Amino acid sequence: MNKKFTTKNGLRVLINQMPHTRSASISIYVGAGSRYESEKEAGISHFVEHMCFKGTKTRPNPKDISEAIEGIGGVMNAATDRELTTYWCKVPDTHFEEALDVLIDMIKNSLFEDQEIEKERQVILEELAMTKDVPSYSADLLIDEVMWPNNPVGRDVGGSKESVTGITKDMLIEYLSNQYTLSNMVISIAGNIDPEKTLSKINDYFEDWSPYAERPWVPMIDEQNEARLKIEYRKTEQAHICVGLKGIHSLHEDRYSVALLNSILGEGMSSRLFLEVRENRGLAYDVHSTVTHLKDCGSLIVYAGVEPKNAKLAINCILNELSNIKNGVSEEELNKSKEFIKGRLMLRMEDSRSVSSWYGSQELLNQTSLTPEEMFEKVDAVSTHDVERIARDIIVSNKINLALVGPFKGDRGFKKLLKV
Repeated sequence: MNKKFTTKNGLRVLINQMPHTRSASISIYVGAGSRYESEKEAGISHFVEHMCFKGTKTRPNPKDISEAIEGIGGVMNAATDRELTTYWCKVPDTHFEEALDVLIDMIKNSLFEDQEIEKERQVILEELAMTKDVPSYSADLLIDEVMWPNNPVGRDVGGSKESVTGITKDMLIEYLSNQYTLSNMVISIAGNIDPEKTLSKINDYFEDWSPYAERPWVPMIDEQNEARLKIEYRKTEQAHICVGLKGIHSLHEDRYSVALLNSILGEGMSSRLFLEVRENRGLAYDVHSTVTHLKDCGSLIVYAGVEPKNAKLAINCILNELSNIKNGVSEEELNKSKEFIKGRLMLRMEDSRSVSSWYGSQELLNQTSLTPEEMFEKVDAVSTHDVERIARDIIVSNKINLALVGPFKGDRGFKKLLKV
């Protein structure tokens, strides 16, 4: 059972006791990401995340931090996205208190030493270069740029070579001070732990922190009124295709209808896209769709990797499936997708890290946390009419976006295809 506590200085703490496990997982969520950055600061959230692993007062170098977790058989990592940064670790339950100390120490007491900042700057530039060298990643970045131009949602969360090069120590520390505040943070813990003892320790860790208000995020104003595309020339063996449509925000009442629409369309080997593009036509090894929900916007994106000569055919197939789903879904398809979504979540929730992540991310982004059972009720309440209605709302020709990475010079008639 999920228990929520709020410390006297505003930190939200979620604790899920899982006495049947031998593990404990800790996730610290911070409202820090690309949506909180100016263009000059692009990548600063990600840079701060990296620096939190570089040493603290009690663990002065990266080896001390990594060994503190790996030396007890645990795993740890972090990630930065558009609206949140998360630090997490999973350890044997017998070492939970040590792991909690390490993770909170990283958040509270990172040193940000000049030498480490410069070393990590080079590491991040290599990370950006690595991403750019992978055509499928480039297609992911390109579709965001097409869909959300001139906005933090549409740029690489890691920033650019120019912006990362220009980030200074003072900028990093100021950003950390603004964003890493207790009201803008959630600690979510799951596993074989003692809730009362855990809460007492967390109170002790943060009793000297005062609550502050974080900086505002950059809103999205959607001015798209015609289909868009961008092509990035690469001498690749495959054409990497992303077809993107504007979706809905994270608190929209139709988000479960969109989840089922996405499942029917492109999740799993029995989805419409997989059966048509891969099984029936043999055009792609990988074809799938994904949904993203943000504070005030969202997306539905289809990806496929195909032989360049088959790019137009594959795009036509994808658009046909998008068009067809507006005309109806069967009760059988809908029920299968409901069980798919519920079953996948049930399997995930056997793992303490997934439980920690499930509750913590909801709390930070949505200010509330649904239980799996509450989510199942919302999924089961969706009808075929609901799915068809939301499909007609978001699958429209003037909101289609295409990103194409491959050996193509110029449009070559791709824009003419973009109709549903």
